[in-house]
Amino acid sequence: MRMLTDKRIGVLMGGRSAEREVSLRSGKAIYNALRDLGYDAVAIDAGSDLCDALKRKKVEIAFIALHGGHGENGAVQGMLEVLGILYTGSGVLASALAMDKEASKKIFLYHKIPVSPFIVLSKDHRAKSIDSSKVGFPLPWVVKPATEGSSVGVSIVKNKKQIGSAVKNAFSFSDRAIIEKYIEGKEVHIGILNDRVLGGVEVRPSLEFYSYEAKYEKGLTEYILPPEISRRVYERAKETALSAHRALGCRGATRVDLMIDRKGKPYVLEVNTIPGMTETSLLPKVARLAGLDFSALIEEMLRGALDES
Repeated sequence: MRMLTDKRIGVLMGGRSAEREVSLRSGKAIYNALRDLGYDAVAIDAGSDLCDALKRKKVEIAFIALHGGHGENGAVQGMLEVLGILYTGSGVLASALAMDKEASKKIFLYHKIPVSPFIVLSKDHRAKSIDSSKVGFPLPWVVKPATEGSSVGVSIVKNKKQIGSAVKNAFSFSDRAIIEKYIEGKEVHIGILNDRVLGGVEVRPSLEFYSYEAKYEKGLTEYILPPEISRRVYERAKETALSAHRALGCRGATRVDLMIDRKGKPYVLEVNTIPGMTETSLLPKVARLAGLDFSALIEEMLRGALDES
């Protein structure tokens, strides 16, 4: 990796998605780590002039730390390919599929990867017309936007009176909403790096679920490493996560979010193609348990970009 010290690395962060602030925190941590390691790194807040900024700063490799929006849905990846700039993480198609929960769930079903029962609502649906008896599975539900991350716009619906506000909230972030059956059990996140499983972490939020606040505010979530599940269930969870990563065609670093029901069956919630890299983020915690400190994790993510070139 020393050969990369003469390459200009642009850390892309910020952007205009609902996850801008978290992206800035991730990007700053990555930028500082690269500088400490001796790399020629520049920080770039990814605005509408991103293309010009990349050219102006003579970026040769892009380290993408954008969460949500165009940075995670394949758009920025496509631009980088047109410009001939190497970049970390998944490619255009895998990024787009992972960000679209409807598309990714259908691919998981095709590959026989378990997901919670779900339906998709388009924006012309009226919340009042959603009959819980005709959805196909009983309350409680999880209602979420089809195209956001970090639990943005997610609600837990326990009774009919909550349906309207939950659907309206989801539609404020996307033109489609997902209603899925709520799985009671343990939430486990599996870290994958360059097509190998690093390990997992169990999250126990003090709030109703692992919400945006629970993810990024210190003290609101307990992290159990490794998860307190049987070895058999843990191995099944890791196999399921790697299958989901591969089914979408992901590369580099991903985090696969799972719910483990009370019988030990894992259900894939989503695949995150650009996991958070803040002080409370899960992938760095999992990597540390696997023997990779933050700096080593950053270098491995860079190596993954080179291996795919």
